[in-house]
Amino acid sequence: MGTACPHGPTHRLAFCGRVLVTLVCLQFQLPHQALAVLYGVDRSTVTRAVHEVRPLLAKRGFAVPGQPGVRLKTLADVFAYAAACRVRLRIDATETQVRRPRANRVGRRAFVSGKKKQNTSKTTTICDGQGRTLWTGCVRPGRMHDQTAIKTEGIEKLLRQHPTVEVTVDDGYRGLAETFPDQVHAPPRKPRKDAPAERAAAYKTARTKQSSQRICVEHAIAEHKQWRSVQRWIGRRQSYGETHLAVAGLVADRAARR
Repeated sequence: MGTACPHGPTHRLAFCGRVLVTLVCLQFQLPHQALAVLYGVDRSTVTRAVHEVRPLLAKRGFAVPGQPGVRLKTLADVFAYAAACRVRLRIDATETQVRRPRANRVGRRAFVSGKKKQNTSKTTTICDGQGRTLWTGCVRPGRMHDQTAIKTEGIEKLLRQHPTVEVTVDDGYRGLAETFPDQVHAPPRKPRKDAPAERAAAYKTARTKQSSQRICVEHAIAEHKQWRSVQRWIGRRQSYGETHLAVAGLVADRAARR
């Protein structure tokens, strides 16, 4: 780690110190200047360390429960793993507020979320039945629909390649559920107001059952959100995707040991 110098900050920061500084930035999103004072180094040294270590963490992939040394890096890896181990997947997307693009910039409105009415970046997460993160990615502007985002990653092709893989989703993926009714399971459609009481009761029971099967992906996303940098990103908008992948990979390491 950095060594304090009585005559001013030093430029030295060992590799373990650079990793620790990056983890602190990811967890608490502290200003680089504050960490520089804490470690007795220049602010530029902290910034350089974060830019060096963060991409390494983002590229590590996601730990596989019960299979040390095996990591999932792509959506294709996740489907191959699910098919081989008969794992039922849960998919959901989350949004994080990011900086607003400058005025008159092309694509500025693409980040305005119709749901949150803020400038956001959307990320898709996949987990297993125990809420352990298997993959996070598909980082897109907040205005893009959840289903459109995952389709751009080629999920339709993967569903056809792995017909035994089943996926539980929410209403945002109903189009996929209609295209692949035997594989993608979305909540049942709400009956009309004048529907018989028996049908309304059956709908409520079915929806409650489906929600209980899908809630684990909400818990997985909540684990990511415990890191301040994923709650609201105040850095450069272009760096958010890399930051989220780094955080999700670290969360997956911890979850895989459960």
